[in-house]
Amino acid sequence: QVQLVESGGGLVQPGGSLRLSCAASGTIFSIENMGWYRQAPGKQREWVAAITSGGRTNYADSVKGRFTISRDNAKNTVYLQMNSLKPEDTAVYYCNVLRGVAGDPFASWGQGTQVTVSS
Repeated sequence: QVQLVESGGGLVQPGGSLRLSCAASGTIFSIENMGWYRQAPGKQREWVAAITSGGRTNYADSVKGRFTISRDNAKNTVYLQMNSLKPEDTAVYYCNVLRGVAGDPFASWGQGTQVTVSS
């Protein structure tokens, strides 16, 4: 059973940076495609970024150029470096394993990590 534990969120001022981490267990991490999602209050969960097992990345237009997804297979961890944060980035951030032709989230969601961008 895949388990995911997100961390690294917090309160940051607009224009600031945060680095989120997601530790995965219960799977062979190195062969998994991984993704970050977020859910703002009153909104549906949305996809933010993805990284393939080979390191290829893709981003939602809303974060392109500001966020960077990366992975450390030795630590079974995927990261999300968030720069130039905006108030609209405020949300609970989640990671997940992506599987299937459509790369849908596969595992049960973790607890997420809260990111609040406010002055």
